[in-house]
Amino acid sequence: MSHLITILTDYIKGKKSRHGNSKKIFCIGRNKTGTTSLKHFFESRGYPVGNQSKAEKLFPQYKAGNFQAIIEYCHTAQVFQDCPFSYPETYKYLDQAFPGSQFILTLRDSPEQWYNSVVNFRRKCFGYLPEKKDLQRSKYAYKGYYWDTHNWLYNTPEDNLYHPEILKNHYLEYNQEIINYFTGRNNLLVINLANHEDYYRLCDFIDLQPEKEGHFPWKNKT
Repeated sequence: MSHLITILTDYIKGKKSRHGNSKKIFCIGRNKTGTTSLKHFFESRGYPVGNQSKAEKLFPQYKAGNFQAIIEYCHTAQVFQDCPFSYPETYKYLDQAFPGSQFILTLRDSPEQWYNSVVNFRRKCFGYLPEKKDLQRSKYAYKGYYWDTHNWLYNTPEDNLYHPEILKNHYLEYNQEIINYFTGRNNLLVINLANHEDYYRLCDFIDLQPEKEGHFPWKNKT
């Protein structure tokens, strides 16, 4: 009985937030572009946000091209971010599955800033810059998750896992593909959380009254 109640509660949360808006909002910026801060922004305003730890476990489904599993997961909340929503191609399937949804692409000031944040965050998580064997042994999400995602996304040489040009090119190509895909439409917002005015652009985009002296929370500092 308790299991059924949980399922019904998740379904209701996914259908409607206290704002009376059932439209899905997908935060599709790459990791380390302020996605955690965006998550806290939505949570603080009462939006049902997807459970990140559950979403991360969907990576094998993403890798296998089983986007139906991801789509089904999206019935559990209204706002989604991080893996697998911040990975290539996912947004295309979500756009088709949930017509009228809104997409938010977060950027950093430069590819170099993003790259440094990625490397520094990985170093912070491990206490040092991990190699292949370290990523394979890690038990975050599931054993080997870090290696699976890194290898799939970047495909860098094993003796140079953090090849600057490969990672920065990945970042640039990912962002450009999204911008090209949504050209001529009005359901993509491109923002940089470091820009104060983008707080108000986001509120306008999702039809939310901005708070006085509003700003984005700064979470997950590297």
